[in-house]
Amino acid sequence: MERCPWSEGFEQYRRYHDEEWGVPLRDSRALFELLMLEGAQAGLSWSTILKKRDTYRKAFHNFDPERIAAYGPEDEARLMSDAGIVRNRLKVSGVIKGARAYLAMEAGGTRFSDFVWQFVGGEPLQNRWTALGEVPASTAVSDAMSKALKKAGFTFVGSTICYSFMQAAGMVNDHLVACPRHKAVKAVKAVSAVKACALPGGKNGPAQGRKRRAGASSATIAPDESGSA
Repeated sequence: MERCPWSEGFEQYRRYHDEEWGVPLRDSRALFELLMLEGAQAGLSWSTILKKRDTYRKAFHNFDPERIAAYGPEDEARLMSDAGIVRNRLKVSGVIKGARAYLAMEAGGTRFSDFVWQFVGGEPLQNRWTALGEVPASTAVSDAMSKALKKAGFTFVGSTICYSFMQAAGMVNDHLVACPRHKAVKAVKAVSAVKACALPGGKNGPAQGRKRRAGASSATIAPDESGSA
């Protein structure tokens, strides 16, 4: 199996690539969790956060926005002493702010899933990259998502983080064409499109933007690209 090169290194990473990355994710709470974890990786690598994902879920009450939104100083102190997560005060605070922004959005009548998927017209953008160096680090679409999320009250949602989030959540299919997962996740999109064929809208715009530095993967964000606020 010729996987995307960034996924090689350890078994958990390969399983994540083979089973999760790029599969269209529509559940609002799961998308919230993913965005919070993507923000946690700013300045680090996704492999670091993936190894800590289970401890993150335990520390943040399985990323239940209502529980997190109610966190107070004692909870922040607990999190800052938890070696199972990245103990960065701004990142910890960012998850709490994110939960409150999420609840405010939903209270206003907008499902979080609908909010983030609107930037790709509700269906995954299908790219056909042949080499890792062709894959962008951000696009005009991720720029727009970043701006909207910041306006809604989220932090650690710079454009590069948003594009990584879009890749992981299947809003864009950025598996290389030689990777068997490219065809597999495209088939998931096709099934979704059949179910949605009677719905209005659904226009997809091109995802064009600056290119990732040579050798960097979608699972790695350099410190100067963290887009933390």
